Amino acid sequence: FMQFDRDPAGKLTPLPLPSIDTGMGLERTAAVLQGKLSNFDADLIRPIIDRAAEILGGIAFGENTKHDTTLRIIADHSRASAFLIHDGVLPANEGRGYVLRKIIRRALRHARLAGRDTPFLYELTGFVAEHMKAGYPEMMDSVQRVARVVKEEETRYRHSFALAEKMFEAETRKIGNDVLPGSAVFKLYDTFGLSLDEQQEMARERNLTIDHAGFEKEMGAQRARARASWKGGDQAAVAPIYQDLREKHPTRFEGYGNLETTKSTIVALLVDQQPVDQVAADTRAELVFDRTPFYAEAGGQVGDQGVLLAGGEVAARVSDVQSPVRGLSVHAVTTTMPLEVGQKVACHVSSELRSATMRNHSATHLMHAALRKTLGTHVKQAGSVVAPDRLRFDITHYTAVDDAEREEVERLVNAEILKNTPVTTEILDLDEALQTGAMALFGEKYTEKVRVVGIDGFSKELCGGTHVNRTGDIGLFRITSESSISAGVRRIEAVTGFGAYDEYRQATAAIERLTSVLHVSEPALVASVERLTTERKSLEREVAQLKSKLAQANAAELTGKARDVKGIKVVSAKVGGLDRNQMRSLADSLRNKIGSGVVVLASTDDGKIALISAVTKDLAGKKLHAGKLVGAVALEVGGRGGGRPDLAEAGGKNTGKLPEALEKVYDLVGEMASD
Repeated sequence: FMQFDRDPAGKLTPLPLPSIDTGMGLERTAAVLQGKLSNFDADLIRPIIDRAAEILGGIAFGENTKHDTTLRIIADHSRASAFLIHDGVLPANEGRGYVLRKIIRRALRHARLAGRDTPFLYELTGFVAEHMKAGYPEMMDSVQRVARVVKEEETRYRHSFALAEKMFEAETRKIGNDVLPGSAVFKLYDTFGLSLDEQQEMARERNLTIDHAGFEKEMGAQRARARASWKGGDQAAVAPIYQDLREKHPTRFEGYGNLETTKSTIVALLVDQQPVDQVAADTRAELVFDRTPFYAEAGGQVGDQGVLLAGGEVAARVSDVQSPVRGLSVHAVTTTMPLEVGQKVACHVSSELRSATMRNHSATHLMHAALRKTLGTHVKQAGSVVAPDRLRFDITHYTAVDDAEREEVERLVNAEILKNTPVTTEILDLDEALQTGAMALFGEKYTEKVRVVGIDGFSKELCGGTHVNRTGDIGLFRITSESSISAGVRRIEAVTGFGAYDEYRQATAAIERLTSVLHVSEPALVASVERLTTERKSLEREVAQLKSKLAQANAAELTGKARDVKGIKVVSAKVGGLDRNQMRSLADSLRNKIGSGVVVLASTDDGKIALISAVTKDLAGKKLHAGKLVGAVALEVGGRGGGRPDLAEAGGKNTGKLPEALEKVYDLVGEMASD
């Protein structure tokens, strides 16, 4: 019941129009107007429920409570997922992405309980977009992207669930009682997506219980981490000395327009984070100035390097600059002469390193914009490093950036470099900057006044870093690698200027070398390499076939050497030059030839031992167990292994003990047969 307006002093003033918050949202209003008892029966979501039932097959809404709950959850979560992904959220392990991942997996879990364990939710998201397009026509622009993200997550969940089942079995083998620890339960829940309900069901099947209190404790810690993520929580506690210095001696940065100051005053000296009045030569220390041209590491850009001059001579070398708290720059130095608080020095930033860093930072902005143009506006920055020798950029994206996409990004960036567009900077109010279209990083803390870096018509971002004056100053841009660093996050590394030139030159030199070695022209190089690769694969197949034939030819000889151990035929031998597949084939052949018995084969390659054990069906799991047998043999040669009762593999490394281990097989079989 909303009746008063409370001012900052706590005074209550009656509202001109008192009101009641009934919780009557649009969906509930629609349900009432349509004469429905539930939101799920109204026309906003019921069609999604019916479509979900069609896709799942075998169930229908209204048949039983269990299926109705499943369909409601799937419909609601598919709709939420479609909108979240359309708005640029991707499945992740924290923040908004964590919420998305959980609702997708909850829908998949309910589908699995209803008998569907193959991807299907991605189909439903397309129907959601079609169904909601009257009110949200923009949803149709991202149908394919949303479906790809959801299908990728569904596939990942299937693999995770299969692994989770194995991990569950492994965890149950560790416990010495009938209670699965809360830490293990949470790990299976959080890392592998195995829900609490699923774990309880699996535990019941094994006459186990789970530690609910321990799980809730771990869950509470996870919620705390999530809250910190949403609030942009501090990454680490700042030492009190830095807080105090910032209050007393804030640093004025003067390095955007110049790389040196002639009279910077040392306002603080630290050694091992302890304040001192002076330092001797050859001392590693931290310096704080009243003003500095040195850029302190921030926004992914590394700190500047350079020298400090006193009386025209080098007084210290600056190896790094950090900002442990906003407004304070701390210079890591190695002194070459004594320095003291209050002394004035000249600061000189390395122009070579700064220029290289500026090229890479401006190129990062260009690449960010090019990635969004090429891959889609869902791409967001997830981390970066801008250094003199390279740039590294992490983005939210659900699949690998393929060669064509990578080439397009390079083309777009280099096209902007060739345009030699001015790079502009301006200081604006945060709201004004965002209204102009400037991009801000989610979770980043900004002041009321922000610095906007723009490249006309191509890129505009909030950024406090240093940049080139014109895009042409970058010279050249080349992507050197693209990889995955976590689910939904890709890492792209690149170089600019002479770094890019060197990359192209090395690639050209490699091509020239190949054309010389293969005696072909450059246009014919790819075809020549493909032909050689095909020929090599063909020869490898021929060699493998010859090895298999030779092994099969030796099978008769090995069968003839079989020993009788308590009525069981045993073949234990070393075979040369066979890989594991060929060893399996030979083991199968020997097993068939002896009819009833055991086969243990060993092969060595580059100091490593491969072992395979095969037991005929009439003995497997009854008198003999291939996994236990090969595991015992592996122990003799410093290895381990195991497997099924009828077929198992192992490895080892002590080749000197292999003959003895193979001889021991007969004793091991005898012991097993006697048990």
